[in-house]
Amino acid sequence: MIDLVKAIISALLFPGLLFITALALFTQYLVRKLSARYQRRMGPSYVGPFGLLQTFYDFWKLLRVKEVVITKYSMVRASELLLLIGLSSAVASLVFLPLSPLNIRSEFDVLVFFYLASVMPLAMLIMASLAMPGPYTSLGVSRLLSMATISEPALFASILVPVYLATRSGPRLFMSIAESSAMVPELWSNPVTAVIMALCFVAYIVSLQARALYQPFNIPEAEQEIIAGFETEFSGPLLALARLLHDVDLSISLLLGVYVFLGGPLPFRHLSPLGVVMLTVKYLVLVAIVAYIKNVMGRYRIEQGLVQAFKYSLVPAALAVVLAMLLP
Repeated sequence: MIDLVKAIISALLFPGLLFITALALFTQYLVRKLSARYQRRMGPSYVGPFGLLQTFYDFWKLLRVKEVVITKYSMVRASELLLLIGLSSAVASLVFLPLSPLNIRSEFDVLVFFYLASVMPLAMLIMASLAMPGPYTSLGVSRLLSMATISEPALFASILVPVYLATRSGPRLFMSIAESSAMVPELWSNPVTAVIMALCFVAYIVSLQARALYQPFNIPEAEQEIIAGFETEFSGPLLALARLLHDVDLSISLLLGVYVFLGGPLPFRHLSPLGVVMLTVKYLVLVAIVAYIKNVMGRYRIEQGLVQAFKYSLVPAALAVVLAMLLP
């Protein structure tokens, strides 16, 4: 009975749908606000104190006010279902993070987490786009797939290596996210593993920019400045769900980075008041890094983006894998 209550709380409240939706909208607010400061604009300012509810208002307006534009070959219900499957898959992955009341720990749980939090949302987003066909949609999907062939393996390797290094010896569960987060300080303090961690962190940040479709890797979103690429045919509730899936995916990736590279709430106890503060500060640091890169870089062309993603995400990640395998 207790496990059932924990499962319901984890799925619906914390860190489930309600919490991750609020965190995703807040993260988008921070990115927009920081971007505005970099560009000397106001940013979200009108809805709620300091414009804090602007992202929620934008989401609600698309969901309840704007209508879906339907073309001859549109499959709206299929697209809605696919986006909801992607969103539910991302929410389900949260039970593998230590902040969940129902924290599932097992060997190789990082693989299940990555499948739920990374593979499924991307696959569902692509299929939802193809369910609303159009010339720019197809072009955007092809560009998205081109970027994913480099950014996704780099992101996977950049997460896999630190988890492997932290759990390869001792009584810990092998390749478990929760088990590895406690060992992060030791990995950074060792000169050999610190080099590997630095390579993985660089690969993680670069591949995260590409995954979030932020500059300079926002190529899949635009054929020209006025065309939205793979989401051209999305409107109304469909666009709201697609944007929410994007923001939830970004927030989960940032939470994962906090645990894998920054040790979560360490040096404080998990879910203690100081631990919550430390976890929040580390999360905000990663958001600030993502927003900074987004605003100091211009958009690459597709061939430039693929080359740069290869050089600065896939190569460091592959080098980190090789070095990790050479350790005794």
